Amino acid sequence: MDAVSTEIVVSPSRPHFVPAPVSTAATKESVAVEDYLEKIHELIDEKGYARVADIADSFGIARPSVSNMVRRLDEKGLVKHVKYRGMTLTSEGERLARRIIKRHGILSEFLDLIGIDAETAYRDVEGMEHHISSLTLRGVEQILCELKRNPQLLGRVRSAVQSGDA
Repeated sequence: MDAVSTEIVVSPSRPHFVPAPVSTAATKESVAVEDYLEKIHELIDEKGYARVADIADSFGIARPSVSNMVRRLDEKGLVKHVKYRGMTLTSEGERLARRIIKRHGILSEFLDLIGIDAETAYRDVEGMEHHISSLTLRGVEQILCELKRNPQLLGRVRSAVQSGDA
């Protein structure tokens, strides 16, 4: 079943709510794949390697669950896993991980810049990063650049966010 959102359609002929299909195909599986790729990349950057135990500890889940997902990632050609030794990202896995990390970074930086507290920003980014379209992300990135170049506008946005008038 496709996810559906409701949006306001602003046009004289349709001034009401209509279901609009979500443009991303973020399923539980694809969200999990992205989370795993992001975590594997992070562990390799920090420690030089990623193991099932490290991922399980980080996510707070059982090792067999992680092993199953790592096997699926290996089958999809996103990681190269050697049992009991660890894993590396394939070139495709690395490409996807970098895209996920960039998306995460843009959203985090934007929310931080406009004055969203770290805890709220973390929760919001985790919710948005898997579902935001490339088009919307480019828009957020452009707004981020404009806010950095325009301190007066940034000040007004931060004030509105802090006062609840946003």
